[in-house]
Formats: sequence, structure tokens, C-alpha cells
Amino acid sequence: MVTFFSSIIAVCMALFVIFIRMKSANKPATAKKIILPPIFMSTGALMFIHPMFRVTVGEFFEAILVGMVFSIFLIKTSNFEIRDNQIYLKRSKAFAFILIGLLIIRIILKSYLSNTIDIGELSGMFWILAFGMIVPWRIAMFLSYKKTRNKLDTTTPSIPPL
Repeated sequence: MVTFFSSIIAVCMALFVIFIRMKSANKPATAKKIILPPIFMSTGALMFIHPMFRVTVGEFFEAILVGMVFSIFLIKTSNFEIRDNQIYLKRSKAFAFILIGLLIIRIILKSYLSNTIDIGELSGMFWILAFGMIVPWRIAMFLSYKKTRNKLDTTTPSIPPL
């Protein structure tokens, strides 16, 4: 029953992320908007203070590796473009499908693993998986943003001082 409710929450969160991503494509991107989400998410690591959420070294590396593999799909669908002398995140129809696909995989894994792994450890593993996915994705986005920013800076004519 807990798995069912957590899956419902995950679906709602995924829909929220898709909505935010669609809205963000209408506003210029900034380095701050790229860097802050993993920093805010890192506070979730405080869950590991409680013994219930602690994972083994093997579970940690499994979760981080799966998260890094998942991040590849997000990295491939996150590109920037220059419009009106500003940098925007390109809309990607594939992003929504990839996010939904990753969610389905996550729900299947959670349902399967909940039979063998304690709910606390499983929660810890899925937090590690999510963090292992968002950090490489945001690092790649930041590097792509900087590259696009440099391109914009070299193509924008400088205005001579008065």
C-alpha cells in the first residue's frame, strides 16, 4: 500500500516537473536556475542521519550507477538556443516521454525491490538514484549553458563606451 501511494506522489511530481520544464522554455536560462536544484535537493541527504534510511556500500553504488545511466537521457534532451540575444532551453517533445519512461521504470523497480529491501533502505536508494541522475544532468546543462553563453558573447557586438 505504501508503494502505491509513493508511486502516485511520484507521478504527480513527474507531471509537475514536465509542467515546470515547459514553462521554463519561455524564460531565459541562467546559471543560477541550473545550479540551484541539486543544491536544494542535497538537503535530502539528511535522511541518512536516521539509521532506517542507511544503505550498504553495494546498494549505494547500484543506485548511483543507475541514476547516472538515467541522466544520459535527460542530458541528451537538454539543449540551449540563442533567441533575442538571450539563452533559452530548447523545448524537447522527447523530454516528457523520457521522464514518463524513467518514472515507469522507477515504479517497476520500486515494486519489485520492495519485496526484498526494507522500505527505509529503498527510500534511501531511490534518493541516491535521483541525486545521481540530477547532478550529472545539471553539470552537463551548466557546461552547455557556458558554451552557449561564450558563443553569445562572441557574436554580440560590443557597444563602445561614450
